Amino acid sequence: MNIPVILNGNKIILEAQADEPLMSVLQKKGCSSVKCGCNEGSCGSCTILLEDKPIPSCKVPVGIVRDEKIVTLESFSKTNEYSLIMQGFEKAGIKMCGYCNSGKIFSAYQIFKQNKNFTRAEITEQVRHLAPCCTDLETLVNGIVYAISLREAKTSRTRMVRSTRKR
Repeated sequence: MNIPVILNGNKIILEAQADEPLMSVLQKKGCSSVKCGCNEGSCGSCTILLEDKPIPSCKVPVGIVRDEKIVTLESFSKTNEYSLIMQGFEKAGIKMCGYCNSGKIFSAYQIFKQNKNFTRAEITEQVRHLAPCCTDLETLVNGIVYAISLREAKTSRTRMVRSTRKR
């Protein structure tokens, strides 16, 4: 079966059986950030962005992603959001193991992009399901809080520069 998708900004055709897990198809396409972990959709190692929402690709049959936008960590790592998230993680002392990166980063992005004031408890609830491979839950939450603070500081600086230019 030929399934047209937009993978990391490129229109391509995925050739696969409709019921084949998207994770397997992406791995065959060379997306090394898509790892096989629990195969139950809970560890986060196979997480991708599907239409800008983090999902476990091991639980998605490739046949249902026709004409959808898929972003893997390979492409997302070139964005400003990724840079801010990684700066927040670094400030928290998180050393990414390479195995579960996409789950942690895309979960942080989901929180990050909502641009709302989450409580620590709300952030904890949203990332509680992730595999604790390379960091504990509290440190992960700290990294997300730091990333949000960095984004807010950057936004404030941008607003100040714009208002100064208008004068």
